[in-house]
Amino acid sequence: MSQAIRFRPQAELAASVPVAIDQVRHPHYGRYLEEFEPGQVFVHPRGFTFFSAQMESFARTYMQCNPLYLNQVYARAYGYTGLVASPQMVFNAVLSLGVQNDSEKAMANLGYYDAQFLRPVYEGDTLRSLTKVIDRKARGDGKPGIVTIRTLGINQNEQVVMQYQRKIMVGEQGRRPPTTPLPAGSSAAAFPWVDDAQVWLPDFPATLPSGLTGPNSYFEDFPVGSIIVHANGRTITDEHLPLTYAVGNTHPLHFDRVFSAGLSGKMSGDPIVYGGLVFAWLEGLASRDVSENSVWELGFTEGYHTQPAIAGDTVAALSRVLAAEDAPGALAERFGIVTFQLIGVKNIASADALAKYGADLFIKENDKKALDKEKIEAKIFEIERRLLIRKGN
Repeated sequence: MSQAIRFRPQAELAASVPVAIDQVRHPHYGRYLEEFEPGQVFVHPRGFTFFSAQMESFARTYMQCNPLYLNQVYARAYGYTGLVASPQMVFNAVLSLGVQNDSEKAMANLGYYDAQFLRPVYEGDTLRSLTKVIDRKARGDGKPGIVTIRTLGINQNEQVVMQYQRKIMVGEQGRRPPTTPLPAGSSAAAFPWVDDAQVWLPDFPATLPSGLTGPNSYFEDFPVGSIIVHANGRTITDEHLPLTYAVGNTHPLHFDRVFSAGLSGKMSGDPIVYGGLVFAWLEGLASRDVSENSVWELGFTEGYHTQPAIAGDTVAALSRVLAAEDAPGALAERFGIVTFQLIGVKNIASADALAKYGADLFIKENDKKALDKEKIEAKIFEIERRLLIRKGN
């Protein structure tokens, strides 16, 4: 049902309306440290609808090789109802939806924890995002504090599709004006975090498709302790600016050179590449070696951006097998779970990084001081991830 409405013609008004300098507003977003209250819930604006062209483009932009994200016929042959949105795309969309409320004032993202992907996202699905403040720690003496938050991605059927926790470093408000207030009632919103979460996967058919993946990425190809040096690197250009817009991230550090150049310290200068994109490129560089035969990304934890990247940097990746076990229940006959440590480096080939730094490359950067070891300037990322991978038998 529609209706026809006639509006008055548009008239030029600017010259006849006085400029009211005393009525200027400066809306700005994110939160200062004092504005985070434990228990507070942010209902993030907008939402994100997934379209097949967008899903396929994301997978190709970040060099992902799993056919579930690229080949609709293959995805259906595994029992999925259509092309599956890559977990990296889901994660980036859910995180970016929350930036306006929870981290647009953040000085640094300190880590990702306990990320779980609970349901597939398909073409036409629309996700919204909610964040709950878990903890706030001031460090005194004008130092930025640390805020712990949990974020949910919820689909149009009110089902949680992913959830994760992260820590952000946030400065104090000081004499600056408060940020744009939350809509009334936001903090009283429900926050359906799933404890002891189950993963909802299709009933995999008796006969699984073959012939569209490489030969060396089945469960049996990952003995514990093995290290995979991923051959290719990826040079990041100014493409990262529109790609940041594409996932909806609103932090000016990633696309506003006037803002980034006005900062002090090592973050000053060109816009910093949004970390979610760096993660996606590193995961993509590893894809054909470790996840081509994965049927689900279970999640990731202990993830840290240890150095920033800017346009012109070339990133490369290595993976180390931390654990391998049978999948639970009836899935065990055909699938296993492999835990990988994914390491990212910049401006050095992955093979050269391994030759130069050896085992130190796989030690968490924050642990090195206690071990009397130097941090590695070329290392930019570290995370542990779990994949459900098809067996080759």
